[in-house]
Amino acid sequence: MNELLIQKVKSVVDKDIPLISNLSNVTAILNEMKDINWCGFYIVKNDVLYLGPFQGEVACVVIQKGRGVCGTSLLRKETIVVPDVNKFDGHIACSSKSKSEIVTPIIKDNEVVAIIDIDSPTLNRFNKDDQNTLEEIAKILSEIF
Repeated sequence: MNELLIQKVKSVVDKDIPLISNLSNVTAILNEMKDINWCGFYIVKNDVLYLGPFQGEVACVVIQKGRGVCGTSLLRKETIVVPDVNKFDGHIACSSKSKSEIVTPIIKDNEVVAIIDIDSPTLNRFNKDDQNTLEEIAKILSEIF
């Protein structure tokens, strides 16, 4: 697990500041990860994902539950690691540069409240360590929703 990344997130998250401010700072921290080309959040409203703070190219603004990697993560309430996005049935291609992806739900009171989404221009970029790190970050962030 990437303890430094987790500690940085803990150091900036503050329940007393607006959610968007917290998530914006966390995207800056996530963007420090090596070999990624997009990172950010989708926020759940009425079972639909809406684009939140991010770093990278312009992204899809609305994602329906069950669609693409993010919508599938919302539906399943679990992290999804995609070694090759071109082999993920129903993948939503916001950028042709993205080759692999990891998506982790932020869960509060057994409901997904947001999604962490990170893309890489490299195949097979994400591993179990990345998954564990993002799941720990998702737990930290669940406290501010």
